[in-house]
Amino acid sequence: MSYKLFLVGAAISIASTAGAQQQDSTRTKELEQVTITANKFLQKQNQTGKVVTVISKEQIEKSQGKTLGQVLNEQAGVTINGALNNLGSNQGVYTRGANIGRTLILIDGVPAYDPSFINSETDLNLFSINGIERIEIARGAQSTMYGSDAVAGVINIITTKASVQKPFNASATAAYGKFNTFRGNLQVFGKTEKLEYSARYGKLKSDGFSSATDKTGNQNFDNDGYNSDATSASLTWKATQKLQVKTYAQYTHNKTELDAGSFADEKDYTNTSKNLLAGTSLQYTSKRVVFTGNYMFSQNNRSYLNDSIDKPGFAKYVTDDYEAKAHFAELYANISIAKGLNALVGLDYRRSNMNSQYYSLSAYGPFESSFKDTSLWQGSIYGSLVYTTGRLNIEAGGRYNKHERYGNNATFTFNPSFAISDHYRLFGSVASGFKAPSLYQLYSGYGNKDLQPEKSINYELGIQQSCGKISNRLLYFYRDITDGIDFDNINYSYFNISKQKVQGLELESSYNPTNSVSIKLNYTFLHPTENVQSRMTFKDTTYDYLLRRPTHQLNATVGWNITEAFYASLNGKYVSDRYDAAGYMVPDAKMNAYGLLGAYFEYKLPNNHPKFFLDLQNITNKHFVDTYGYNTIPFNIQCGVTLSL
Repeated sequence: MSYKLFLVGAAISIASTAGAQQQDSTRTKELEQVTITANKFLQKQNQTGKVVTVISKEQIEKSQGKTLGQVLNEQAGVTINGALNNLGSNQGVYTRGANIGRTLILIDGVPAYDPSFINSETDLNLFSINGIERIEIARGAQSTMYGSDAVAGVINIITTKASVQKPFNASATAAYGKFNTFRGNLQVFGKTEKLEYSARYGKLKSDGFSSATDKTGNQNFDNDGYNSDATSASLTWKATQKLQVKTYAQYTHNKTELDAGSFADEKDYTNTSKNLLAGTSLQYTSKRVVFTGNYMFSQNNRSYLNDSIDKPGFAKYVTDDYEAKAHFAELYANISIAKGLNALVGLDYRRSNMNSQYYSLSAYGPFESSFKDTSLWQGSIYGSLVYTTGRLNIEAGGRYNKHERYGNNATFTFNPSFAISDHYRLFGSVASGFKAPSLYQLYSGYGNKDLQPEKSINYELGIQQSCGKISNRLLYFYRDITDGIDFDNINYSYFNISKQKVQGLELESSYNPTNSVSIKLNYTFLHPTENVQSRMTFKDTTYDYLLRRPTHQLNATVGWNITEAFYASLNGKYVSDRYDAAGYMVPDAKMNAYGLLGAYFEYKLPNNHPKFFLDLQNITNKHFVDTYGYNTIPFNIQCGVTLSL
């Protein structure tokens, strides 16, 4: 069925451009954008066969009323579960149907992750949309370039500002909206001949709504608030014409009010999260070689506190504290061997450790348990060759990884693309990926020291069209995961058993009927099979659906520059039926399909000072469910202003 859909979609994509070819042969700007995520060097999107979506600075600036999770949730192939729940909710990143922790988050090209999480994932709540310059999403297996966790793709959050010329610039944003929500951002940045600097402070505070759903509607669930403070700074020094050095740091402090679980209120349960990211990078450029070195240190502290005064039960007082640290270092070189032929060679090293302490007080006395501080390391060497001519582009590469516990593994990638004409390009890839077991999965009370890495093989085939005012990219993908890491509910331990096969389609389209009107659309189709323990009987079972991930997902935005100063857009989202786990040994709960409408308005005074904006979400006040037992956003409105110097 999927192969037929691919062929039909390709035919539609090609047919839709027939008239446009006669109007203008200029390629659309979207496909001419430069990406660095695909191969770790500057490269136009239409010169790589990798599937990369770029969320531009302009798009981010028109997303002032949204969170990072909400912006990512509007992209092809990506589902962010929790993005439409209460602020501060856990946000699970699912790319092309792969499980949480199989999409690697990068900060300016450097992996960022929390070793204290079961899947070593990254908390998206740590990043404010105001501190982001652009985002690049590379879908498909990227482990050859980026190592563990890049099974289904990478999301590169780029903070480095482009096109800064003046020695001093400043901008401030303030917005207020429903649920007593305040968003504030203050930033100063500038550039001299040798120095470039940036400093930012961001605030997000909201009274929120009840995270958990009140089944009866009369239990008086309280609102769950959220308070976040984020500070960051960076300094780039151009020591010589060839050498550039950058240092940076970011500190985030979040406090989230929680509920006891699905359909269960709690009035005195909180999570306090503190995160520090700090690092340095250097780049040395010679005539044929560019050397890049990166180092990042991260420290994550999460503290859960439940006073149990609201609902006294077995435990009267509970604390659960986690601390994790991670070091990442890499050195790689881009080598221009000859015209059209580039090589990349590199090595990287990761070391992470975590510990946790649990304490509860009940009528039976105190109880304590701990996860003693434990560390792991892994190191890799990798390389690739990229051959580029006028029409043919080929990338081939491999990675060898050494893990302290399980030993060795390797990945590869082969990624060709061919321009059939000035308007059409075929691309494809065969690539493998892997995910190393986390510290918790290996060494906790439920750990298994014999765990092997989760492995995958990924295939892609697609066509890209760009002519005049219309552009399309349509592709078919197939991913096969083996040795998947899952929890054994019989022996209460993690083990390698899960197998997952997902095939699907992704369509990204844009149409500019006039210079002032733009239409963008993306569609994702997933057709999975997953072999895991049954959630009811714990026997090996094959499911034909994935929890929290829809079969069909559609996003569309229509934007209109009504005047030079006034911009308006209308956006829509459709999510098909899907399932979520409903509890212990009970059938999965079906969550109905839904459609959402939103709008954004922006008015700029001369020279862009100030800029006023209005963001509307869920205009029809649609009731829908993304996570079983938890509420999602009702109609929401936010208005704000941005001042720039």
